[in-house]
Amino acid sequence: MRIKEIPINKIHRPLPRQTDQAKVQRLARSIAEEGLHEPIDVLEVEGQYYGFSGCHRYEAHQLLGKKSIKCRVRRAPRSVLRAHIA
Repeated sequence: MRIKEIPINKIHRPLPRQTDQAKVQRLARSIAEEGLHEPIDVLEVEGQYYGFSGCHRYEAHQLLGKKSIKCRVRRAPRSVLRAHIA
């Protein structure tokens, strides 16, 4: 696993998530003041990035207009991606 800064528009989020907008706002303020403390986790499958966790942090970055986000990247085969989506 490695840490990498990835453009937000390159991260696919295949599952719909419900987020608490108040939490997104709080995180956005914290990230604006202190930066992101905990990277989000993404799978790298055949050169594409897929995010399944870190929804509030991801949305906070979008709210702030950030172009990229710090990610913990784990390479995986397509079978692992299918298991996450199923």
